[in-house]
Amino acid sequence: MLIIVTGVSGTGKTTIGSGLANHFKLPFFDADHFHPEENIAKMSKGIPLDDKDRIPWLKALANQLKESEKTGGAVLACSALKESYREILKVNDQVRWIHLEGNRDLIWERMLARKNHYMKAGMLDSQIATWEEPGYGLKLSISNSPDQMIEEALNYLNNKGHLK
Repeated sequence: MLIIVTGVSGTGKTTIGSGLANHFKLPFFDADHFHPEENIAKMSKGIPLDDKDRIPWLKALANQLKESEKTGGAVLACSALKESYREILKVNDQVRWIHLEGNRDLIWERMLARKNHYMKAGMLDSQIATWEEPGYGLKLSISNSPDQMIEEALNYLNNKGHLK
């Protein structure tokens, strides 16, 4: 089983993704850990990434998903802001998508509270402008608690017959 949790920075992808991974006893991957040093340096300076920066990173993530599929699956937390990015990550038709959405002000507050993260709060508007809302998968409101969000995701996966 491959599950990808998407959304702009500060929506809780890592929290929800790791919760789902724990539930299913699957490996959890945070896409942030796959960025090459050049991307991290750029974001640390408050410079948004462009497609040229993101494509190699997305291909590395897709390769990780393909490898994980061989051993039972994984959960990936990744912004996957554009549909073209999600197409790269869609390594098969069994990928399950959980999209985190929320009010810009709530996301902004969360980002301002973050410590020791290279993604700066000032880049939020760039991510929101880039975000292409998908017409598939589960859309979860970040106004709910993480436990409520994980429960809703599990219900969705169960009701859609995506669990073995």
